[in-house]
Amino acid sequence: MGWLPMRARREEGHRTLAAAAAAMDRGVEVMGCVCRIKNCAVELLAMKEDLVIGMDDDDRDLFWGDLRLKTTFLYIDLSRVISSGESDERREALTLLTNKLFYFLEELTDALTSGGSVSFTKLCYGDAAQALREVVAFLAPPQ
Repeated sequence: MGWLPMRARREEGHRTLAAAAAAMDRGVEVMGCVCRIKNCAVELLAMKEDLVIGMDDDDRDLFWGDLRLKTTFLYIDLSRVISSGESDERREALTLLTNKLFYFLEELTDALTSGGSVSFTKLCYGDAAQALREVVAFLAPPQ
């Protein structure tokens, strides 16, 4: 009879330990997502130098493909960070910033694929870069 309560306590301890491990895994996953978002932001912000007058179609396609790849990673990682947010208020604020970012990234993509002028593409890039900076600043831990 004495072994049942001990076994029950042991099982409860295993469940508690498993729940703590799962929470820690989610925390590590979110930290990994934030790290990838920041790295992707650095790479996207460095792409401004690639927007030059006289871009031929191959340069434009290469830029667009790189942009599409980075925005895909951003989308996945930002979705994970938003879904694991600490509070509804923080999730909502990050969702608004993320929606703004992807609106401007879509505008940039449209400017690239339509073959518009480099100056207009740079303007769209500037809007997207500013929105990206706002997202990264929001994700930075409070000082």
